[in-house]
Amino acid sequence: MIRPMARSNFRGRKFEELCAPLKADLLRYAFWLCRDRSVAEDIVQEALLRAWKSIDGLESAAAVKPWLLTIVRREFARTFERKRHETVDIAALDACQDIALASPEEDPEINAMRQAMLRLEPIYREPLVLQVLFGYTTAEIAAHLAISVPAVLTRLYRAREKLRGVLA
Repeated sequence: MIRPMARSNFRGRKFEELCAPLKADLLRYAFWLCRDRSVAEDIVQEALLRAWKSIDGLESAAAVKPWLLTIVRREFARTFERKRHETVDIAALDACQDIALASPEEDPEINAMRQAMLRLEPIYREPLVLQVLFGYTTAEIAAHLAISVPAVLTRLYRAREKLRGVLA
């Protein structure tokens, strides 16, 4: 029989080994969802707590990233079910001042692209971020968002068309 302390140490090691390296990606994803760094940090903290509690149920190390991104996405939804946050004017966001968006040395074209992506509606921004930042395939995006592959392709196409329109 495994003692509770031994089980906790095993869980902690497993969590650190599998989840801790992905914290920056989770924070980036949460930020792209909510566009507020402090809210994103809260979402990731809550998501990691939920992940730590259920890490024993994780069947495969290969499934860690999609599993954590799903937890972050659900925690994001829970956050806005519980309370209403102040809205932020996207046009007022300064990409050069927020590390999650850009660094001051970056190319102005990259900053313009990021600003344009932030202006996209969430229905188009989320699949685009999953594909561009995380390298998800359309099938993985479809599974993550619980929509069909053709719907993902349509959203990605429309997101790109909107970006072309803004940046042209």
